[in-house]
Amino acid sequence: QVQLVESGGGSVQAGGSLRLSCRYINYGFSINCMAWFRQVPGKERERVARIYSQSGNTDYDDTVKGRFTISQDNAKNTVSLQMNSLKPEDTATYYCAAGSIDCSYGSIPYWGQGTQVTVSS
Repeated sequence: QVQLVESGGGSVQAGGSLRLSCRYINYGFSINCMAWFRQVPGKERERVARIYSQSGNTDYDDTVKGRFTISQDNAKNTVSLQMNSLKPEDTATYYCAAGSIDCSYGSIPYWGQGTQVTVSS
């Protein structure tokens, strides 16, 4: 089992920055990757960034590439998402996730409670 707690959401004007953090407690689950997803009402949850725990390799959705950076601190059991040049379309609830396979949406067994990000124009 993994417990995940996000923090750092809030409201910001377009062009601004926010940093989301996810602190996790692992009770023996084999974590292969961590990811950040986001969701707006009426739409599917989409992955915006992923990091593989062992290699540190990362990848991003095209809509955030070059603006968002995912990072991990394995010593502190923390995964962060630095979001720069924010746009109104980045407004969503952001979720931290832990997975043992590839962190695709259907493979995620553990989710955080979500943190709201609102970007005004």
